[in-house]
Amino acid sequence: MPIQRIKKFGKGIQEDLKILLTYFKLSLSGNKVDRRTNFRKCSSPVLLIYGFGAGRRVMHILERRLRRDGFCVFSLNLGGVFGTFNTHCIEALSKLVKRKIKTLRERYRLPKISIIGHSKGGLIGQYYVKRLQGDRHVKTLITLGTPHYGNPLVLLGLVSPLAIVSKSVWQMYPLAPFLRRLNRGRFPKNVRFVSIYSKKDKICYYKSAILKIPRNTRNMKNIELENIGHVDYLIKKEAYQVIRRELTTSS
Repeated sequence: MPIQRIKKFGKGIQEDLKILLTYFKLSLSGNKVDRRTNFRKCSSPVLLIYGFGAGRRVMHILERRLRRDGFCVFSLNLGGVFGTFNTHCIEALSKLVKRKIKTLRERYRLPKISIIGHSKGGLIGQYYVKRLQGDRHVKTLITLGTPHYGNPLVLLGLVSPLAIVSKSVWQMYPLAPFLRRLNRGRFPKNVRFVSIYSKKDKICYYKSAILKIPRNTRNMKNIELENIGHVDYLIKKEAYQVIRRELTTSS
């Protein structure tokens, strides 16, 4: 029995390392992506927003699966240090999202859009929907491992060079003024808000990813996934199956 457990543990470590290697390889490959979306034939538009310290291509596997299942997928270059890594402040990035969605919907007469945000990307999506009237253009917001109430690990960033080059580091620690302002008031009732989290997530403390849902609120929900790390939301099939189910769930 001990040998079987050791083998199982070793297999798990090997799988985790493989996933991490894939993530970092995609992240370091930059923000350039091939333009494949035909917005003139786009009945189910989905915007992908990647997280802090990552590049646009980390969403590649999730994007490929969504396209295969008939979704019209696109992302944005969020820039940052060295032109990548998503280090700009959340308000500015949310305004970028607002401009892009407004332009696309007006030009191509797109239906309402679904947003999937990983980690910090979920905060960008939430700020857009809640503070920039994004509820007029969005039907569903799905966040993956997003620190809605702050990430304790960010406190380490405050005593590192990150605090100098990235304003968003100051926005994501627990009880940060930005998060307190963002969480004031009710989330728009006309947008489905789904927070997907995991207790195995070692980057985003799971309790921070659990939405505090007011009583009798039907458009918000939390979903816990088993054995999913912070990177796994974007790569593992079991995470994708939940994401796809929530995208196809009507309001």
